[in-house]
Amino acid sequence: MPMGHTATAEAGSGGLTATEHRLANGLRVVLSEDHLTPVAAVCLWYDVGSRHEVKGRTGLAHLFEHLMFQGSGQVKGNGHFELVQGAGGSLNGTTSFERTNYFETMPAHQLELALWLEADRMGSLLTALDDESMENQRDVVKNERRQRYDNVPYGTAFEKLTALSYPEGHPYHHTPIGSMADLDAATLEDARNFFRTYYAPNNAVLSVVGDIDPEQTLAWIEKYFGSIPGHDGKQPPRDGSLPERIGEELREVVEEEVPARALMAAYRLPEDGTRACDAADLALTVLGGGESSRLYNRLVRRDRSAVAAGFGLLRLAGAPSLGWLDVKTSHDVEVPVIEAAVDEELARFADEGPTPEEMERAQAQLEREWLDRLGTVAGRADELCRYAVLFGDPQLALTAVGRVLDVTADEVREVAKARLRPDNRAVLVYEPVTPEDGAEADGTAEQAAQEEEAAK
Repeated sequence: MPMGHTATAEAGSGGLTATEHRLANGLRVVLSEDHLTPVAAVCLWYDVGSRHEVKGRTGLAHLFEHLMFQGSGQVKGNGHFELVQGAGGSLNGTTSFERTNYFETMPAHQLELALWLEADRMGSLLTALDDESMENQRDVVKNERRQRYDNVPYGTAFEKLTALSYPEGHPYHHTPIGSMADLDAATLEDARNFFRTYYAPNNAVLSVVGDIDPEQTLAWIEKYFGSIPGHDGKQPPRDGSLPERIGEELREVVEEEVPARALMAAYRLPEDGTRACDAADLALTVLGGGESSRLYNRLVRRDRSAVAAGFGLLRLAGAPSLGWLDVKTSHDVEVPVIEAAVDEELARFADEGPTPEEMERAQAQLEREWLDRLGTVAGRADELCRYAVLFGDPQLALTAVGRVLDVTADEVREVAKARLRPDNRAVLVYEPVTPEDGAEADGTAEQAAQEEEAAK
């Protein structure tokens, strides 16, 4: 069946453009020409992440990210990596709460290979998925959990704060890594059903950016992806909406073998894609975005009570975003001293708002980060997929910075006053213990440290 062209308008910034197309099977395609360098980036986002998982089967989305590199109908074993790297390209995949993505950056003349590889595993992975690959990657993911979460200082923070911030039963209550028990419980049939449900062309967006011939690229996409059937069995993710504020301070003290005391906190902030979220991003940039920020100047430079202080935004589209505070104390400084200083700075900011100089610096910082992402073919391909999957319009990626630059200082102050307050945060306090006082370390730590993140 013919390929449908749904949009070809030149929307963008700095001369960047993108065209949109859709295959008969539902696959959305976004192309962006850039002949500055002879490379091309292929990015494929599937609309599935940990928020789509159910209780007792957490970690499946991330496990499947690994399984996608274990061979497909015409590519055996580690062949996906071998073919891409042998052609001079690079590749990887990642999983988040809201999506799973796969990407390659190739010499331009090897673009067809990358498209064929992605199509082959989308269309034929089930023919290669067996008990051996399932067990292999289950062990890899469990070792990744040990290496990144269980056996590193402060490694439990993300999981603990997420669980505190989102109530039990909420689709964002658990992190993409999943639990050891659920990883052990996952069956081969679970994986096969997961693939059938979510790894369909009508649940994906494919972007290709770089030194490409659009007509030829579309012909290859139609050739390799066009015959893959769609799937209509996907259920929408559970509702992730919550009240604007938590309504109380939630707190947990963690006694572990860590090098220093730490204060971490997550504040409930507006959903991604809103003007209020952009205002919150600017507020956190002024307060904790780098060494010129208020908290860094106060805690590290002036008081010397901390060795590190940062405040950043975890943008989420299907649930409230999180403002992520992370402070590591200096010497024997107690956490209440740090917390009092943080609250003092947040209260002052909520009352006064940012200065004109701080607004200019924060907007310039976010603009530079946006330019950095769109300045590479891989970064632009990822952003185009992101806006297509999460917000329905890839063109928004090319104009995102304009919306940030349009936010006023009053809006920044208002969101800080409404959200950056003690009754709207989950707090994690790390208190160091000696090996004799704490539980013995997991004996698998040394083994896990030797494992590669992806066994790819």
